[in-house]
Amino acid sequence: MSDGGATLRARLDAVLGLAQTRLELLALELHEEKLRLARLLLMTVLAALFLGSALLLAVLWLTAALWDSHRLLALGTGTVLLALGGVAAATAAARTLAAGSRLFAASLDELRRDRSALASRDAP
Repeated sequence: MSDGGATLRARLDAVLGLAQTRLELLALELHEEKLRLARLLLMTVLAALFLGSALLLAVLWLTAALWDSHRLLALGTGTVLLALGGVAAATAAARTLAAGSRLFAASLDELRRDRSALASRDAP
């Protein structure tokens, strides 16, 4: 009976160790997803800021176009630079969004491997 109790304890310890490892992996994946979403939010805010500023400068540029001299070159250059920054940030945000979430992908793969290993072990 003592041998059976030791075997049961060893199996229980192995299952708890496996569960702990999987929970740690889940926590890590959740942290990575949080960082991905923070980056997406930052790029979206930057895109809105740059594109909004570009629009404002474009309006100022059109207003200045009615005046004479070189004010147009400075305002036009600023508008183009901010617009390019906004497009770059929007493209980065779109790429991040298109990549999709891989939340819990590694944990699910590990659980599939665990089930496979257990199934092959129990097979005659």
